[in-house]
Amino acid sequence: MDQPPYTPEPSTVARREVQTAVARFLTAGFVALILVATPVIFWIRAEAEQHALANARDMTQRLADNVVGPLITPELLARDHNALDLLDKQLAPWVTTGTLTRIKVWDEHGTVVYSDMESLIGQRFEQEDWARKLLEGGPATATLEKQTEQENVYESGAGELVEVYARSRSVSGAAMIFETYSPGENVRREQHAVLMSMIPPIILSLAALQLAQLFPAVRLVRRIQGHQASKHALMQYAVEASDQERRQIASELHDDVIQDLSGLAYALESEERQGPPDLRPVFSNARLMLQETVRTLRAMTHELYPPNLERLGLKGALTQLAAPLLAKGIALTMELPEQLIADRDRAALIYRVVREALVNATKHSAATSVHIRITQSDRVTKITVTDNGHGFDPYMGSNEGHYGLRILSDTIGHAGGTLDIRSSPGAGTIIHVTLAGPSQSGRQQPGRPKEPQEVGRRRSSRW
Repeated sequence: MDQPPYTPEPSTVARREVQTAVARFLTAGFVALILVATPVIFWIRAEAEQHALANARDMTQRLADNVVGPLITPELLARDHNALDLLDKQLAPWVTTGTLTRIKVWDEHGTVVYSDMESLIGQRFEQEDWARKLLEGGPATATLEKQTEQENVYESGAGELVEVYARSRSVSGAAMIFETYSPGENVRREQHAVLMSMIPPIILSLAALQLAQLFPAVRLVRRIQGHQASKHALMQYAVEASDQERRQIASELHDDVIQDLSGLAYALESEERQGPPDLRPVFSNARLMLQETVRTLRAMTHELYPPNLERLGLKGALTQLAAPLLAKGIALTMELPEQLIADRDRAALIYRVVREALVNATKHSAATSVHIRITQSDRVTKITVTDNGHGFDPYMGSNEGHYGLRILSDTIGHAGGTLDIRSSPGAGTIIHVTLAGPSQSGRQQPGRPKEPQEVGRRRSSRW
């Protein structure tokens, strides 16, 4: 039998499984942290921006109420140079320090009555709805954006600016609009400061939550490993007990029943030769019946525990399955890996799968051609048996003729594998089995055959 590759110790495998589970848990936690933290960071950034704009709005409103409003006199509205110079001096501290980059005062008709840019004074622009609402008592507004409007000819190249509109009143009580522009970098700096103060505690809190969940996750993985180990031990015990029982039954049939019947057949042959002539036909028929029974029992012992599996190895034992089919005129082709690797229990299971599929094809499907394909990759063994028999309807429920497949399905299920049967009346049968087990490597074997074309149309695993 082909020797399996090196198998790590169970403790090493368990540690690797825990490490893999922990790595997956941490990866999933890191992804979750990113998914949770990203929208929170954007939300904080937006809130910081709104907070900075609110501060700019409040400052502008205070300037409008306490500084600009008392200086909007009839002389200023008449463009008196002294009145304009006085307002320039009062607003100079905000302009020279860079707190404000542009200042405008609008009247209710859209005319610029004051600006630190003297060329704008006297220009008139069309009033929009927001301006009329502000003049009627609406709240001050603040935005952060690039300035591209017609009245922003001097601000269009300054990048992002904070634009604030606040309502003010002249000395005579007329409603005015006080407009200021300030650098957007101030808002961005405040955003950055808020983010830097909020992100560390958020990330640390999420990381602490992740670590707090890590230890229960490790305990859960170890508990699952314990259950899996118990299940595997029970399954192994059941397989070994079944194997031992098969050995014992085969041994008892071979050593006792078959030997006794063989001896009785020899005795009948002797009586046939030496007995009364009129009883010779009776002895002959009895001898032939006994010999046929012995052959049947020997075949049964071979099926219970095939001796050639130990002697020839799995690949050789599978090859020998072709002889009975060829004797019946059934064409059998096999596609096997160059190195068919399996331990003793897995080899016995693979052999039983192929043998039972061949029994189904020859006895129940009346097939004239059978194709067997076995592949191994990534610690998975796949077996496909295709025949051109008359097929059956898997959804009609299993019948007595497929009792062996029912038992085989249970055995494969207990071994952690899957059994798929595709068949339909008149279209043959495909039996596909997948078993987890050792293989030579995760790479494709040289000369790996292509998947055979499917014959059946329906799929079922109800056996």
